[in-house]
Amino acid sequence: MQIWLKRAYDEPDKNDGFRVLVDRIWPRGISREELKLDAWLKEISPSGDLRKWFGHDPQKWDEFKRRYFMELKERKDPVEELQVRIKQGRVTLVYAAHDQEHNNAVALQRIS
Repeated sequence: MQIWLKRAYDEPDKNDGFRVLVDRIWPRGISREELKLDAWLKEISPSGDLRKWFGHDPQKWDEFKRRYFMELKERKDPVEELQVRIKQGRVTLVYAAHDQEHNNAVALQRIS
């Protein structure tokens, strides 16, 4: 069971396994063909209010994760779908954020 992370702007790789976009908003300036996704789980991304509050501020990271995991408890279907995929093999969580250490994909690695 492997969970990889990759920015949407990085080249897809044949070793990525199942590629899933975990952002609510489509990444700017990239086509669906370029992104080469297997799935787009909008419902697993943080709410708009939580995203705006967080603003990728590292000082809010711990509180962001706490609030995000609370939101995910209310969204069992997309979480279960992702967990099933993870059990089947390598999954790459694709995200658009510039901050590669403080984003929802990093937080999602903990749900496996």
